[in-house]
Amino acid sequence: MCRLDKVSCFPACAFLAVLASGSPAAFAQAAAPDPASATQSQSPAMAAQPQPSPEELGDALMSHQRYQAAIDAYKTAPRDSAEVWNKMGIAYQLMLDPGDATRCYRESLKIRPRNAQVLNNLATVYDSQMQFSAAERMYRKALKLDPRSAMIYKNLGTDLLAQHKYKKGAADYQAALGIDPHIFESRGSPRVENPATVQERGAMNYYMAIGCARLGMNDQAIEYLRMALNEGFTNPKKIASDGQLAGLRGIPAFQQLLAAQSAQ
Repeated sequence: MCRLDKVSCFPACAFLAVLASGSPAAFAQAAAPDPASATQSQSPAMAAQPQPSPEELGDALMSHQRYQAAIDAYKTAPRDSAEVWNKMGIAYQLMLDPGDATRCYRESLKIRPRNAQVLNNLATVYDSQMQFSAAERMYRKALKLDPRSAMIYKNLGTDLLAQHKYKKGAADYQAALGIDPHIFESRGSPRVENPATVQERGAMNYYMAIGCARLGMNDQAIEYLRMALNEGFTNPKKIASDGQLAGLRGIPAFQQLLAAQSAQ
């Protein structure tokens, strides 16, 4: 999904953790029929179309959020496919079954050990179980294999905030934003949604604001600060004195935000 701040640790990464190689769009694309085959099917002389493979059937079911049915389909696929094991792990995780998700990810890694996406997914399971140190080690291993993954940097940053490693977490958020400025936007990738307190979400938004401010993404930074204020994590005085946000001080929208909050 790991974020927090001066609050009790929680599996916040589970709130934010994006799973690799498992977006609904990807599953839908994988399951889409071949246009050429569709054309051929209109021919009365054409033989019966081949049946979809178990993986294709599972992908189609995943795209419709029929996770248990997708798992049943994947179970009939060849057992030597790292990708199928990963997809089955995603399905289990979206059903909030961390035990079977972990088992599937580990089977995938037995076949293809150097797979950053699966390592990321396994780390999100650890985060959902509040095993933050184990998750951190897994994310760092994944980043060695894929050092340009904004998603893994984002998940690692959230994990570090959960451990109260605020500076390191903020640095990884900034790295994620530097690779993909839109990484924190919801784009349909599967997420493991565990409950997060309002204050914990505020912590995440505050450090996202700092990352945006450092990259000159001022509008986004101000909006994240607005959410952090509304969630009660911070206050106008703390924001005004934070040197990491100094670049925002001359912006009218920033000044108006602080003035409005101070007047409440």
